[in-house]
Amino acid sequence: MCGFAGIFDRPRRLAPDERAARVERMATTLAHRGPDDAGVWQDDDAGIALGHRRLAIIDLTAAGHQPMTSSCGRYVISYNGEIYNFREIAAELNRAGRAVAGRSDTAVLVEACAEWGIEGAIERCVGMFAFALFDKGTRALYLVRDRLGIKPLYWSQAGETIVFGSELKALEASGLITRAIDRAALADYLKYAYIPAPATIYENTFKLPPGHLLTVPANGAAQLTCYWDVRAVARLGQGAGMQSDPGNAQDRLEELLSDAVRSRLVSDVPLGALLSGGIDSSTVTALMQAASTRPVKTFSIGFAESGYDESENAAAIARYLGTDHTGLTVTPGDALATIPELATWYDEPFADSSQIPTLLLSRLTRQHVTVALSGDGGDEVFAGYNRYRYLPGLWRRAGLMPHVVRRPAIRALTMISPNMWDSLARIVPARHRPRQFGEKVWKAAGALGYADFMAAYESLLSPWHPATRLVAGATGSTAGGRDRGLVDPVAQMQLADTLAYLPGDILTKVDRASMAASLEVRVPLLDHRVVEHAWSLPRSWLMKDGGKAPLRHILDKYVPRALVDRPKSGFGVPIDSWLRGPLRGWAEDLLTPRALAMDDLLDPALVQETWQQHLSGQRNNQHALWTVLMFQAWRQRPLASSA
Repeated sequence: MCGFAGIFDRPRRLAPDERAARVERMATTLAHRGPDDAGVWQDDDAGIALGHRRLAIIDLTAAGHQPMTSSCGRYVISYNGEIYNFREIAAELNRAGRAVAGRSDTAVLVEACAEWGIEGAIERCVGMFAFALFDKGTRALYLVRDRLGIKPLYWSQAGETIVFGSELKALEASGLITRAIDRAALADYLKYAYIPAPATIYENTFKLPPGHLLTVPANGAAQLTCYWDVRAVARLGQGAGMQSDPGNAQDRLEELLSDAVRSRLVSDVPLGALLSGGIDSSTVTALMQAASTRPVKTFSIGFAESGYDESENAAAIARYLGTDHTGLTVTPGDALATIPELATWYDEPFADSSQIPTLLLSRLTRQHVTVALSGDGGDEVFAGYNRYRYLPGLWRRAGLMPHVVRRPAIRALTMISPNMWDSLARIVPARHRPRQFGEKVWKAAGALGYADFMAAYESLLSPWHPATRLVAGATGSTAGGRDRGLVDPVAQMQLADTLAYLPGDILTKVDRASMAASLEVRVPLLDHRVVEHAWSLPRSWLMKDGGKAPLRHILDKYVPRALVDRPKSGFGVPIDSWLRGPLRGWAEDLLTPRALAMDDLLDPALVQETWQQHLSGQRNNQHALWTVLMFQAWRQRPLASSA
């Protein structure tokens, strides 16, 4: 895994030495992504410079050095990712008469682009990737991001100059982008707790969307092309339905997943697995152990607070599978030590609080291995979120009520405070009791006030809704529109999450945390072949057995159902109690009226009201507050040097 950066100075306004120095500075900000090697290449006649930082995983020799030039001398690549079927592609290249130098997947990728063109090469690739490819013949630059958005790619245009890189801090270090905050993007951040592609926190700076290719010619406008569209995959899969019987479809899924895991075991460095004890990570670990001749190294993390610690569940799975397991218990002190770093590692405002344990788990894992497999993506691909089960039924029942009846029902639900709902829920055994039940009741009540199902769904997920009331001058949204081509409500929610939440939150969280520790994380459940097959399955089948039935059936072959059959809780973090306790002083420093009023971006009175509600215990506003706190911390972070 690596990091790259570059400048395409089409007007050639920068002197060669200055251009190279800027790109080297940009790449240096990515040293954590690639501590093993560094390189800069430039073509002054074209005005292009590429920089690279390498984390050596496959072919640890100098033959894997980047930027790398194709054997024909025409193409130069700077690449971040892993192509898991690179050996098969290399064999096809050899049959076509094109030799591949060295054993790295980078060499295979650049030769594939030279042989078949960009899209022809990508079509053959199974893996995760983001890369910049320069064609010296046409003097065109190509920026490419993988199908699901596992790897990041940022870009910006200043006049005729294009600046790009693996992280936003690299673009900042170029000194060529503006740092004017995009108020609409800020409102979207407060709404989602991340900034959906293509926007970033800065005006005129963008994320390349998943499954897209940006072509920048020597002259003229850049062109964005979608080469793989999960919307089309979903519509095709759901329109066709399951073409074979359930048994054949289940066998095919197991075959695809086994191959996805097995292919991700190729590595010239130590390798392990992140094991939470849930269905997704347990399935990946089980298939990994089945393909291994020695105990797999597994890693998990938990919390001292009751109700948030699932480390023993992971340890039980590890004992049953016979893995070499290491666990870590996180304390508030660990969190306090980590929080000042978050804004630096996450580059732009990001407020999924599980970023804390993810960063700590990555550091723990990196002490033992360089590569780890994870179960990320399983909830989106196999319909695992609790909300997929509850909201459609609630919406159907609400639809039977006219608005004149629905409004009093909403008022009735919210007349009881969240704390009182939590007290009433104690009659339910703890094993089956949802965490933060009262807040969920209030969220559901708010969702019932919408006439549109997907608008209701978005409100259910939003810490601030509408977020524009918090951001002065924010109008509209930078987020793309939702796809309306699917009928099934579960499919609609899955697709919305796959388009935005998965790349914007889940994969961003894992990429930044793992790369901060120079750890490569591979996600076999997001193999595009698995995703395409999963979309061909009926949603009713996925929703059996409490959700993710196909994965459960695979896992049943390796682990007793009793070890994993428990309520889903996610990678929860006790931010609510920490903000009233050990994190209170840190939070209050960031939430003073003076700090909140800086740049006239946020409404200090509304934030202060939300903070006081939380401190008094009247409401659990942890998610809303965490978005503001992470934005405030981001504004105070040390800036990447551009000089």
